[in-house]
Amino acid sequence: MEINQKDITFTGHTFECRINAENPDKNFSPAPGKITAFHVPGGHGVRVDTHAYAGYEITPNYDSLVAKMIVSGKNRSEAINKVLRCLDEFIVEGIATTIDFYKRVFRDNDFILGKYDNSYVEKFMAKENVEIEQGLVAKEEL
Repeated sequence: MEINQKDITFTGHTFECRINAENPDKNFSPAPGKITAFHVPGGHGVRVDTHAYAGYEITPNYDSLVAKMIVSGKNRSEAINKVLRCLDEFIVEGIATTIDFYKRVFRDNDFILGKYDNSYVEKFMAKENVEIEQGLVAKEEL
């Protein structure tokens, strides 16, 4: 069966969040340690690939990947909302992770509108730092 470009259509929207044992507030530095509690989200259009569990030790000598969370929706807006729900349900205690960073990104207006490029993370972090320095937002609110 031959498939031509005109036969290919795009449906839906998908995001992948790589949940890492890293501290985004310290330049994404590694955050080794023991996972004390662990729960992954689920549901239609949600897939989590992981090897981690409560009691698992993240060592400083290997890849910091804890899990890959892949979330799909019928459109970008639905996928973003589903990602945020899943991030709220995702529990990794005992170590710093990128979960809260992703929550902030997926609530950022530029990201929601698709206004980003390869420099997005650097600009996003700088914008957050300015907001904190100007007293527009407390670090705990991020």
